[in-house]
Amino acid sequence: MSTTISKAAANAQITYNVSFPEAQAHYADIEMHITSLQQNTLELKMPVWTPGSYLVREFAKNVESLTAEANGKPIAAPKINKNTWQIVTKGISSVTVKYRVYAFELSVRTSFIDASHGFLSTTGIFIYPANMLHSPAVIHIKPYKNWDKVSTSLDMVNNDPFTRLSPSFDILFDSPIEVGNQDVFGFDASGVHYEICMYGGGNYDKEKLKADIHKIVDQEAAVFGENPNKHYVFIVHNRQRNGGGLEHLSSTVLGASRDNYTNDKGYQSFLGLVAHEHFHLWNVKRLRPIVLGPFDYDNENYTTNLWIAEGFTEYYQGIIVRRTQLFPVQNYFDVLEGEFNVLENLPGKNVQTVAESSFDAWIKAYRPNENSNNTTISYYNKGAIIGMMLDLEIINDSKGKYSLDDAMKYMYTQYYKIKKRGYTDAEFKAAFEKFAGKKLDDFYAKYINGLTPIDYNKYLGYAGYKVEDELADKNDAALGITTTTTAAKKIIVTGVQRGTAAYIDGINVNDEITAIDGTPVTDAATLINGKNPGDKIEVTVTRDGQAMTLPVTLLKSNRVKYNIVTVDSPTEQQMVVRKKWLSI
Repeated sequence: MSTTISKAAANAQITYNVSFPEAQAHYADIEMHITSLQQNTLELKMPVWTPGSYLVREFAKNVESLTAEANGKPIAAPKINKNTWQIVTKGISSVTVKYRVYAFELSVRTSFIDASHGFLSTTGIFIYPANMLHSPAVIHIKPYKNWDKVSTSLDMVNNDPFTRLSPSFDILFDSPIEVGNQDVFGFDASGVHYEICMYGGGNYDKEKLKADIHKIVDQEAAVFGENPNKHYVFIVHNRQRNGGGLEHLSSTVLGASRDNYTNDKGYQSFLGLVAHEHFHLWNVKRLRPIVLGPFDYDNENYTTNLWIAEGFTEYYQGIIVRRTQLFPVQNYFDVLEGEFNVLENLPGKNVQTVAESSFDAWIKAYRPNENSNNTTISYYNKGAIIGMMLDLEIINDSKGKYSLDDAMKYMYTQYYKIKKRGYTDAEFKAAFEKFAGKKLDDFYAKYINGLTPIDYNKYLGYAGYKVEDELADKNDAALGITTTTTAAKKIIVTGVQRGTAAYIDGINVNDEITAIDGTPVTDAATLINGKNPGDKIEVTVTRDGQAMTLPVTLLKSNRVKYNIVTVDSPTEQQMVVRKKWLSI
């Protein structure tokens, strides 16, 4: 897309020049020009976090060599707190600020620059003038050596791909920029031009990708009744091993393994990632919790609703891929079973509610430690399961007339399009109740704000399915630990599960297990081979350089492995729900 600078940016107060003179050393050089100043003091700030990734990352830590000048002379620009610089501008109408950013953190949410490309996660690149978040900015990009492309959802200025316009800093901070020699191809869907930008090569089939992503796009737009974009960009970073994604208003950044496109499981996983991040352009970028916009870029932005914003998006990534008919129903059940088994094998499910998990994302979700599985859950994981439960509840109660889709579309229309604001927890609950045709106070008390175990058979039963635990009849002994084996063949404990033999009898994380009942061990997989629940063993460990022997009484493994199976002779009502739910 392009615009003319005369119409859209003639009054822009801020321009940036971005260059990469030392890309091989992972640096971007930024020159910011601010004109038409009419204030005595100018504060310049860098965001401390990036929307969609709920952790304060302190992007200012990567800024160096910041200087300022006015009228061709240096002026002071002292740093007054961790992410703010202050300039006295009394009598000064324009300022030029120069700084460098070190970019060598490989993820979808952080900037990364080397000689092959530059990925600019904009919250960690662009310092902005305080109180000017609504100001437009023009970004001029000077590519490194032979780089010849820029991929971003920001509009071109005067058809120049290296000059882009951002209408505001909220837009700029939601518009990552890829610069390099990426492979660019695309398609049109429902009046929207989709651009797919592949960095790093890979064994992908362009035509197949275009056709399959087109199907995903169409299915998701059908949920909400419209696609609010004119131009959307998928930035895909292909590496030997890679994953993850981060949503943006009109684009997304995806991590993929370059050789997985011809692997059925890997390809389905990639399409699921595409479906997840693209679904976010509605759910969270526009239909959002009320606190998530306008953003406070200096502090945490708390919400108890990430189980909707992220968890429902995880639920939809699977059901949307199912609706494309690209894979059989069992493939979708494999995804659901994975969700069930992750949650049910976490002791944290008995400690942290999904609302608490959402609220504490800032201090827990992105900072896991060796005890996290015992104390926390994922709002992605449990939120996806709750999405399934509510979908089946609504379909069943309405006898197939409505589904979760209707609640999502209703909320999108009411709050994004009509009221033009975010939603509260109570407002989304009311929408679920509207389409379920009943109050959901008990549901919320049990599953959102409480720790009641999920009744999988109740909800799956609406569609004529149930779960079976294939480990139910096993009588295997378990220590209850996870381990890693070092290059020197040392077996090191990395996790101890609450309530297990190791937890009760005092095996610790970082212990090196050296012997069982006096026999040296070299294989973690065979630590308790031949042992039964109730057996008493002696575990010799090295802890802080000292050997000690711990008496341990083995317990029965508490792991579950759920599989989804059909019930015998499903009823007519169950078949109505099944067909609506699974698009069969």
